Amino acid sequence: MFTRAVSRLSRKRPPSDIHDSEGSSSSSQQGLNSTAKWAASLENLLEDPEGVMRFREFLKKEFSEENVLFWLACEDFKKLEDKKQMQEKAKEIYRTFLSNKASSQVNVEGQSRLSEKILEEPHPLMFQKLQDQIFNLMKYDSYSRFLKSDVFLNHTRTDEEEEEPPDAQTTAKRASRIYNTCT
Repeated sequence: MFTRAVSRLSRKRPPSDIHDSEGSSSSSQQGLNSTAKWAASLENLLEDPEGVMRFREFLKKEFSEENVLFWLACEDFKKLEDKKQMQEKAKEIYRTFLSNKASSQVNVEGQSRLSEKILEEPHPLMFQKLQDQIFNLMKYDSYSRFLKSDVFLNHTRTDEEEEEPPDAQTTAKRASRIYNTCT
């Protein structure tokens, strides 16, 4: 049952593929502060460097930072065009996240693991299925906890304080002073 659910979820498009009808990145969240965007979706969080930094900070505390690091490495890998660079990056991703001896092994289904043989002929989407699994793991597990974490809540408070117009309090104080001097 879990395998079926993961397989169904892994068919969803990753954040890098989400666009509106005009082909540009979705901008329905423009104008919101950063934490409001992050709270709207994991996709928004992963598109914001500050959001990634805060999410990594949270995942370190949960001992699962390798998930976002793997996801980011796969995003970088997809952008490569040079065959030699792709081979080197594919081997690095495999050694770091996927091999049995990986220093930061990610938790993906056993049958989904890649063999080292496939690394000789890399293609931009060779890690896509595994990346989607990790994305869904983060989305349905650690992301919801992140939104309740001190890391997120403290940043939210900071955003709200910065958003509050600086004149709001001073206007009231000024009005009070004017009233007090006139009477």
